[in-house]
Amino acid sequence: MRTRVDWRTSLALVGTVLKMLAVPLLAVALVALWYREPPVPFLATAVLSAGLGFGLERLDRDELGLREAFLVVSLTWLAVALVGMVPFVVVGSGVFSQPSNALFESMSGVTTTGATVIVSFEAHGQALLLWRAVLQWIGGLSILVLAVALLSQLSVGGAQLMETESQTNDVTKLTPRIAETARIIGALYVALTAVMVAVLLGLGLVGLAPEMTLYDAVAHAFTAVSTAGFSPRAESIGAFSPAVQWAVIPFMFLGATNFVLLYRLTRGDLTRLRRSDEFRFYVTVLLTFTGLTAVFLWFDGQFATVERTVRHALFQTVSIVTTTGYATVDFDIWSAAAKHILFLGMFVGGMAGSTTCSIKTLRWLVVIRGLRRDLFTRVHPEAIRPLRVSGQVVDEGVVRDVFAYTLLSVLIFGLTTVFLVTDAARVGLALGEFEAMGAAAATFLNIGPAFGFAGPYGTYEPFSASTKLTMTALMWIGRIEVIPVLVVLSPAFWTS
Repeated sequence: MRTRVDWRTSLALVGTVLKMLAVPLLAVALVALWYREPPVPFLATAVLSAGLGFGLERLDRDELGLREAFLVVSLTWLAVALVGMVPFVVVGSGVFSQPSNALFESMSGVTTTGATVIVSFEAHGQALLLWRAVLQWIGGLSILVLAVALLSQLSVGGAQLMETESQTNDVTKLTPRIAETARIIGALYVALTAVMVAVLLGLGLVGLAPEMTLYDAVAHAFTAVSTAGFSPRAESIGAFSPAVQWAVIPFMFLGATNFVLLYRLTRGDLTRLRRSDEFRFYVTVLLTFTGLTAVFLWFDGQFATVERTVRHALFQTVSIVTTTGYATVDFDIWSAAAKHILFLGMFVGGMAGSTTCSIKTLRWLVVIRGLRRDLFTRVHPEAIRPLRVSGQVVDEGVVRDVFAYTLLSVLIFGLTTVFLVTDAARVGLALGEFEAMGAAAATFLNIGPAFGFAGPYGTYEPFSASTKLTMTALMWIGRIEVIPVLVVLSPAFWTS
């Protein structure tokens, strides 16, 4: 049977990505020289990445069809993660002496998950810790570009709903050319990162953040705007003053907001933001979860003042719901009620068309309105009631896709939990069911920190190699919303 996929075109585009990856690698090599650390791991990887990129680009290239696009989406994150692990392996210090740990950390970076296997941050150089942040920043930018350029055409990632929600006839036509649209979204992403760097440095200059350095400002701006969560500090954002903690919250919030709406906002168009049902739902979820968490923390006597209670409740809620994964405190020691609110927040996610992961608020909005419509039609079977989002009718095929994806996500989460408990018992690792559920959700939904030893100030290193490899695959599958991987793995994709 003849292959029906022009895999050469797909690999050539992957090669273009790998070629461009050499640029940030060279930049990190300069940082290594500044801190008097060996630049060889990053220079060698840059040569490898550029060589692979130029080699793959030489393959015959044709027009990018639907099947080739699915293959590009599936392979891009995998290829970048494999190349991105090379500096960890070459350095070989601490836990990264094991290649499986290096691959886990790299995949966690490029998928903007934020789960780490690092045990001691002091065992690793500044350049390597910055490389983790750079991987996450690249991953956040990549998902934005793909959302406007490819995912809306493939009907995955919630992008098939972006046109309805953003009140735009076609999200790929903010401008007449897709490449120009991608540049506009990318410029907004870069500008938001630069503003956060300036804010953090400004807090340091006025004495509100004495611990803040240029290195810290850049590393945390990279990982906050990308809603990713890697920090070069073992205490995460808890290493900084309350002023910094308050300042980080709006950038996590904006990173998880639909960038098409943000772009319209920069153009002075407030209409689309006011009409956005998803934005209102997103804000409502954050405020509700924050309020519940704050109430539980206050009655538990977790913090002595109202300000600390509200600050930590708001920060952790925004961090988890937006899938950023930062921490200001060790929330693993909170009461069961507060921790379960955070656990539920893992399944929400931010808005479609943002850097966030998880199921996303737009899908939950469709699910809730779909269930409400079904209840109405049970009482009024003769009624014809289309489902609307922001005043626009949602195609019934899209509604079915949303329900199917949500069910599939919950199913994968459940099966992963069973696997984690079983594999932990096999190797004699003490892992409770709630901790297993947290770790399964945190990796598949790209959250980062979980509970127990994999909590906000913990590490995934104690898991067995087989479990970490499984989690690595889950981070990859979850980041690209499952469907592209399932499509590529189906025989019909290649031959029918």
